Amino acid sequence: MSIRVLLVDDQALVRTGFRMILDETDDIEVVGEAADGAAAVHAATSTRPDLVLMDVRMPNVDGIEATRRIRALPSPPKVLILTTFDLDEYVFAGLRAGASGFLLKDTLAADLVSAVRVVVSGEAVAAPSITRRLITHFLSSATPASRPDRLAVLTAREREVLTLIATGLSNPEIADQLHLSEGTVKTHVGRILAKLDLRDRVHAVILAYECGIAPR
Repeated sequence: MSIRVLLVDDQALVRTGFRMILDETDDIEVVGEAADGAAAVHAATSTRPDLVLMDVRMPNVDGIEATRRIRALPSPPKVLILTTFDLDEYVFAGLRAGASGFLLKDTLAADLVSAVRVVVSGEAVAAPSITRRLITHFLSSATPASRPDRLAVLTAREREVLTLIATGLSNPEIADQLHLSEGTVKTHVGRILAKLDLRDRVHAVILAYECGIAPR
């Protein structure tokens, strides 16, 4: 079954470029387009895509608010934020609104296709190093929220793994540091996401910063 994608960008040429790339794959189908956030919400409701490729800077309703509205729909699609710069302030807002990651507009065609597949599978697309830079940039001056109760459900090991996720380490790197197998680390990550009701490791990083357990 094909992955159903909705393209949202106020520039027709950008949408056309992404459509040409995605339409060349056997397992991805572009089911609709929208030029602003309001139209995106309507299109998401009518076409029921698996994923929305969402620009952030658009007239009327921007991509952040559109992401928030789309993620509030019943059985919502995943949202992948499009941005020009990897430290764009709108990207963090988009993640907080419920997006599963972000992608630069000048990404290679193969990386775009891979990102669509990865996000639909339930993972985030931001590389650990980029995730760390992004979250650190926007939370370095913020005062951590006092939410120890949110992490009380974690074991000591899971809390340790969460802290390392927030430093930007990948699963193999965490496994090496804790002298565990990569499979064990993957199991811990899965349990952390399930216990904290988080969509992916990007949101785990955000929570770690909010709870004050991530190194600054």
